[in-house]
Amino acid sequence: MLRPEVVDAVREGKFHIYAVSTVDEGIEVLTGVDAGEKKKDGTYPKDSINYKVAEKLKEMATKLKQFYGPAGEEKKETQK
Repeated sequence: MLRPEVVDAVREGKFHIYAVSTVDEGIEVLTGVDAGEKKKDGTYPKDSINYKVAEKLKEMATKLKQFYGPAGEEKKETQK
């Protein structure tokens, strides 16, 4: 299934193949950082990738609410 060049690179230690079952496992393999398992309260451990993602999404949601307002309508500039 793999090209001979890839098989050779794996054999020489220049390329690695990892089997993962979830995106979180892939994140951990690629980054070397714990993806973080969701706690009962819906949060993630502070040093995890998923915590950082959740915080960034909260930040983006806050900015969108500020821009569009709570009803989701774009704020119109007032004319003087």
